[in-house]
Amino acid sequence: MAITLREVTQIQTTTHLKTFRYRLRPTKAQEATLTEQLRLCRGLYNAALQERRDAYKKAGKTVTGYDQMKYLTEIKAALPEYAGVYSQVLQDVLKRLDKAFKAFFRRVKAGQAPGYPRFKGAGWYDSICYPQSGFSVSDKTAYFSKIGNIRIRLHRPLEGKLKTATIRRDCGEWYVSYVCEVESQPLPETGSSVGVDVGTTYFCITSDGEFVENPRHFQTAMKKLRVAQRTLSRRKRGSNRRKKAKAAVAKLHRKVARQRLDFHHKTATKLIRENDLVAHEDLNVSGMGKGNLARSIHDVGWGQFFSLLSLKAASAGRTVIAVDPRYTSQTCHECGHACRENRIGQAKFRCVNCGHTANADHNAAKNILARALPSVQNVEVMRGLRSPGLQSGE
Repeated sequence: MAITLREVTQIQTTTHLKTFRYRLRPTKAQEATLTEQLRLCRGLYNAALQERRDAYKKAGKTVTGYDQMKYLTEIKAALPEYAGVYSQVLQDVLKRLDKAFKAFFRRVKAGQAPGYPRFKGAGWYDSICYPQSGFSVSDKTAYFSKIGNIRIRLHRPLEGKLKTATIRRDCGEWYVSYVCEVESQPLPETGSSVGVDVGTTYFCITSDGEFVENPRHFQTAMKKLRVAQRTLSRRKRGSNRRKKAKAAVAKLHRKVARQRLDFHHKTATKLIRENDLVAHEDLNVSGMGKGNLARSIHDVGWGQFFSLLSLKAASAGRTVIAVDPRYTSQTCHECGHACRENRIGQAKFRCVNCGHTANADHNAAKNILARALPSVQNVEVMRGLRSPGLQSGE
C-alpha cells in the first residue's frame, strides 16, 4: 500500500514561539477602562466592516486594511475618546478585520462555505492586542500603555523575548497572554518510537500496549450543564437574572475546556518525553465531528491534542508524523493481510490469514508506527543524513 504522508515535524530551528497566560487583578477603575477600550475597539471593528461593505456594494471598490489604517489619525481627531486607546491596539483591530476578509476570500476560492465577516455584538469582542510595544511586565505588575500598571499573578517565570501581549476578558475575569520567542531545548534521545491510535472508548492506545483512559469531561459535566441551561432558558431576556444564568453556563463550559486542555498537555508531554518519534493517524477531525459520534469526538478533542503534540515536539527536538489512517484497523501487523473480516466487533482482532489475535486498537497502533518508520528513513535520505542503501538496524 502506498504511504501518504501529510505532516512530518522535525526540528531544524533553534527558536520557537511560546505563549504564557496569567491572571490579571485590575482595580474597579482599571476594569472600567478595559471595558471601555473593548467597547471602542468593537465600534471601530464594526465601522470598518460597514465601510468595506458599503464601498463594494455602492462603488464596487475594495478597501484594504492599510487604506483604513491611514485614517486612524483623523478618527482620533474627530472622536477624542479614541485617543485613550494605544495606537497599535487600534491598528490591530483593523488587521483582524483584514485577516477575516482574507480568510473569507480564501474559502471562496477553495469552494468551501465562505462565512462572510460578521458585525460584533455586545459581549462578542473580548480581547485587545499590543502587537509590538506599549507593554512590559515585572514580578507583581503588568504595564499597558493608556491603561497603567495592573496587578498580575506571575505563577511561572516568563522565558525568552517578549513579542506580543493580548488582554482577554473571560467569564468576567481578566487574563493576559504573552507570546515569547524562546530557545528550543532538545531532550536527550531515548532510542524509542511509538505509534498512537486514538479512539473514544480509550483516549489513545500506543504500540507499546499502553491504554490511556478517556476522561469524558463533557459527559461528566452534562448533568450540571443541563440544569444550568434549563435555568437560562427560563430567564427573561435582558434581565440581570438571565445575565447571571448565562455567566454560570459559560463558567461550566470553561471548566470542561480547561480540564480537557490539562489532560491533553499531560498526555502529550509524557509521549514526547519518552519517545524520539511519535506517529499518529492523519484524521479529518472536523469532518468526523459532523457524524453520529459528534458529541463524543468533540469531547475527546483529537485536533487540540495533535496540535499540542506537534508544538511540544518542536520545543523538545522530537519528531511527530501523521500517517494515512486507511485500513490500519483491518491490517494484520504480523503478516500484512488486510480485510474487513480481520476485525471482530469493536475491540478484537483475528487475522483470517495467519490466525494472529490481538486487541484491535493495539494492532492498529503498531501499523501506524510501521507506516511512519519508512517515511522517517526517506526524509533522512533526502537530507543526506543516511545512505540510501542502509536500513535502520545496519
